[in-house]
Amino acid sequence: MRLTVRRVGNSLGVIIPRPTLQRWNVGEGGELELTEGGIRPAVGDAHRNLDDLKRSFALEVVRRFDASQIRAQILANLHRWRSKGTWVSAYDDWKRIAKSREDGALFAAMLGRDDEANRLRQSMPFVGLLPRDVVRRLNEEA
Repeated sequence: MRLTVRRVGNSLGVIIPRPTLQRWNVGEGGELELTEGGIRPAVGDAHRNLDDLKRSFALEVVRRFDASQIRAQILANLHRWRSKGTWVSAYDDWKRIAKSREDGALFAAMLGRDDEANRLRQSMPFVGLLPRDVVRRLNEEA
């Protein structure tokens, strides 16, 4: 996409299209970085964008599967990963959530906007539920 440099008061600037700013989750007062490669969201915004992508995966899973199916996938993945020696502390929390049978706790971990939900989504054990074309589409939209 081409941007036109325009006069803004005594300076020069560019107008970034609203859809691009929305994808970057940047609004008025937000920060962008100018690099040799172009303009991009500031690092903090990039982390937020990554979590937004992970939330979109989780939301799609919640739309397509019921809580018992999601729990079964979580526990199966955790069992497989533990047997292969792949384990991080978040998996202990996911295991506890999956075994608790509390739908609210499960959906809060998958879809919440708080720091704890963000931390848990960094290690999503419900991967494998979505078809590849859906994962590809969500990645492209992000």
